[in-house]
Amino acid sequence: MAELSNSTVDESIVHEIPKILPVLPLRDNVIFPYMIFPVLVGRDQSIRAANFSLENSKYIFLAAQKKGNVEEPTVKDIYVEGTIAKIIQILKLPNGLMKILVDGTIHGKIIKFTENPDFFEAEIEIILPTDQEHREMNALIRQMTNLFKEYVKINRSIPAEAINAYENIDEPDRKLFYVAANINQSIEVKQGILQQFTLRDQIYEIIKILLSEVDILKIEKEIESKVQENISKSQRRFIIQEQIRILQDELGDEDSASPELLKLKEKLDKLKIPKAVREKVEEEFNKLRKTPPNSPETTVLRNFLDWIIDVPWNKKSKDYLDVDYVREILDQDHFGLDKPKERVVEHIAVLNLVKQMRGQILCFVGPPGVGKTSLGKSIAKALNRKFVRISLGGIRDEAEIRGHRRTYIGSMPGKIIQSMKKAGTVNPLILLDEIDKMSMDFRGDPSSAMLEVLDPEQNHTFNDHYLDVDYDLSQVMFITTANVGYNIPLPLQDRMEIIELPGYLDFEKVEIAKRHIFPKQLAQHGLEKCNVTLTDEIIQKIVSEYTREAGVRNLEREIATLFRKTARNLVLKDIKSRKTTNRKLSYKLDEKKIEEYLGVQKFNRNNSKKGNNIGSITGLAWTSVGGVLLRVDATIMSGTEKFTLTGQIGDVMKESAQAALSYLRSNAKDFGLTPNFNKGKEIHIHLPEGAIPKDGPSAGITLTMALYSAFKKKAPKSNVAMTGEITLLGEVLPIGGLNEKLLAAQRGGIKTVLIPKENEKDLVEIKPEVTDGMKIIPVSTIKQAFPYVFGKVSPVVKIVKK
Repeated sequence: MAELSNSTVDESIVHEIPKILPVLPLRDNVIFPYMIFPVLVGRDQSIRAANFSLENSKYIFLAAQKKGNVEEPTVKDIYVEGTIAKIIQILKLPNGLMKILVDGTIHGKIIKFTENPDFFEAEIEIILPTDQEHREMNALIRQMTNLFKEYVKINRSIPAEAINAYENIDEPDRKLFYVAANINQSIEVKQGILQQFTLRDQIYEIIKILLSEVDILKIEKEIESKVQENISKSQRRFIIQEQIRILQDELGDEDSASPELLKLKEKLDKLKIPKAVREKVEEEFNKLRKTPPNSPETTVLRNFLDWIIDVPWNKKSKDYLDVDYVREILDQDHFGLDKPKERVVEHIAVLNLVKQMRGQILCFVGPPGVGKTSLGKSIAKALNRKFVRISLGGIRDEAEIRGHRRTYIGSMPGKIIQSMKKAGTVNPLILLDEIDKMSMDFRGDPSSAMLEVLDPEQNHTFNDHYLDVDYDLSQVMFITTANVGYNIPLPLQDRMEIIELPGYLDFEKVEIAKRHIFPKQLAQHGLEKCNVTLTDEIIQKIVSEYTREAGVRNLEREIATLFRKTARNLVLKDIKSRKTTNRKLSYKLDEKKIEEYLGVQKFNRNNSKKGNNIGSITGLAWTSVGGVLLRVDATIMSGTEKFTLTGQIGDVMKESAQAALSYLRSNAKDFGLTPNFNKGKEIHIHLPEGAIPKDGPSAGITLTMALYSAFKKKAPKSNVAMTGEITLLGEVLPIGGLNEKLLAAQRGGIKTVLIPKENEKDLVEIKPEVTDGMKIIPVSTIKQAFPYVFGKVSPVVKIVKK
């Protein structure tokens, strides 16, 4: 509370005040007339101004700074309105500061600053209170008095004695400045009072401030009372609940629990769960019953019990065991894919005999777009099982599979238990998609967590970290999918039955387009009522010239492009004829339309090399999108003995090239090559399409033939392709992906294919359509392959597959 001064303004004091006074800038404070305030002074120029005033008239002009954070203010940083005060006492402090006790004397205003280099000094105009109309002044003072009393009553920071001191004041201007000094407001608001120069205007200004402050304080008090009331209610409720709980414990009365807990107990009692799980549930429920409702532990316990209720324990869907029906559904949804279909039919046949069988774990491995995920859906539909898909791509945290422990905030079960809740039965079909794309980091290895899930000997006691009880997954049929098998950890591969899904043949893609893609895209583009025709030849053209993939995703995109442009043309051009003739529109997509809508040919399937070129051999390679023809070019130049390999070749393929050269050098005499034939020669091997990385050992035989052709200056046959890993002894070792490689050879127009002798047994599983029109020659050594490549063919028996 501001201290009240006993001084009054009379004529003698006004004449006593000099016209030019030192100016003391104040930070974060406004001093009004008739108030005694201590001022702490620390700036050098302020100390000089105070000393000058004390040594002369003792009067000083107090003006507030516009911004309190300005350390060295200029004349522009100081308000021109302020208070003329008299220095009563000066106390020098040990830290170099000075404490000044000032007595506010009269309202004043700066006319102009003088050019004093030591401190601020200005010519001051004294503003005297003017007489106002008596009735209006009485009304204003009464209003100000009532508001000030209410303000002091509401505001806890102002003592009640302030009202007594206020009522002892008679002069209107003294009342005004006393109220102004005791209001908790900003510098700008308080300065607004000094910026009014008549008593009437000053009282109006302070009434406006008081009205605003009283309203704000009332709202604050109302909010505080509501908060206090809520806290009191919560505390009272908590105390009563604690008393009830203690009484219930004393009486052993479980029926007195809340209706919500009784309902939860009823649900838990109806569950048919194992004995160990029952004991755990009862333990957790008793904890919940004794835990206060407002405790964070209540939510954790309630969520746990809700999960126990929601997860299926006995509910089971009835399997369809009709083998013919299952086969019909699978054939209806997918064309081809005979091997996985046969495996599912075998599973149904076994179920017909034993009725109960441990969950089967199948792994479909194949390129993108061959129907792995959709086949899983069809199997679930055929077996009448609930289908749940879990995407494993990019999962790095073990807790995603096993769940989080309940000690963590926001913990929840892993994806396996979540999927069981979603399925609602104990025997769903769960598809673990992209299992080869899981990774690991500091949070654990999710693929290791999958070992328990996918092991039929262990998953009947699967333990999720959140539930912390054994859960039976043995009746679940797990199907996993992957693009490449070698990315799956070996222990995980050991627990699954790998079923390869090779890429589709051209005729299969045509059938898939006719049976599935065509009707689906017609419906999506609103063309069912239009007679849009697409012949087999046109679909074959799209397959061979606009797509290069093992699956059918790009084929579907190209057909969708055709139908979009067809729909556009129907709307823009044919809508008029439709209105006039009122007949069903026919729209035939011929070869010309295909080229117009899809643009120029994107791929050339018949990309085997043309002509018999020295040093150029065609090989066969496997990629994640199917098989491709691999051209190998070799050339010999005079120079230092240097061996260069280009075309983004991997380390394994580089080693194969080195082995091919070593084999030719060690057997130079057998092949009609001069000893040290590579001396003084620079060898360069290049594999075209250099932007595509290439690796693997199966190009060994191709590299050997390319080097021989280059050194011997002998051109190979152009319609021969080969694949096989080699040794330094000239043996041809088996390779993988034979089906895809032969398919690439057929697409490329290759007539003769050399394969390793040990792969001859794999020909039995390859469809006749793949090998139709091709002569497949198994070879066990490199020497056996030379006659078929370079034309010196001794009588050879054609190998016919049985």
